[in-house]
Amino acid sequence: MTPRIAFAAACLLAPLFATVAIAADPPGAAIPAAAPTEATAPAILARQPLPRVYSAGQPAANEWAGIAGHGVTTVIDLRPDSERPGRDEAAEVRAAGMAYHPIPVAGAHDLTPEAARTLWQAIDAAPGKVLVHCASGNRAGALLAIAAAREGGMTPEQALELGREGGMTSTEPRVREVLGLPAASGNP
Repeated sequence: MTPRIAFAAACLLAPLFATVAIAADPPGAAIPAAAPTEATAPAILARQPLPRVYSAGQPAANEWAGIAGHGVTTVIDLRPDSERPGRDEAAEVRAAGMAYHPIPVAGAHDLTPEAARTLWQAIDAAPGKVLVHCASGNRAGALLAIAAAREGGMTPEQALELGREGGMTSTEPRVREVLGLPAASGNP
């Protein structure tokens, strides 16, 4: 048998031998787990509306290390300090090795082209993955939508969809207003 044929035969028969080996194990024997190929992202990073941008609600103080461990280098916090009494998020984020940028957006009235420009510039300047968060993701998705349309070259409709993917819900009427889109049917 030539080396090439032997290699092909080994490749074809390897799964068969693995199946036989597993079947031959006594009942209840532990089957070794496959080695993970990439670390699983923390649940807080479930929304990723842009390739290197996550949007979320407020992370817990004990989640920053896991967020940093998944490659996030920059946290952009849209919550004003008054929404987090007793917490120093800037210190928490920096202790986990990430940069911290506050862009206070207290409500829909703060969803402005200027705030969107500031957000886009902070994302653009970040050296790696970015987490943009507010309390629930609603303001994060909304400001990302405005930024994507005003600064990122997306059409208003594309940006609106991106905002929804990012967590935008009740702020959509304000985003439509800023982007020059008509009110959604059913909205006053």
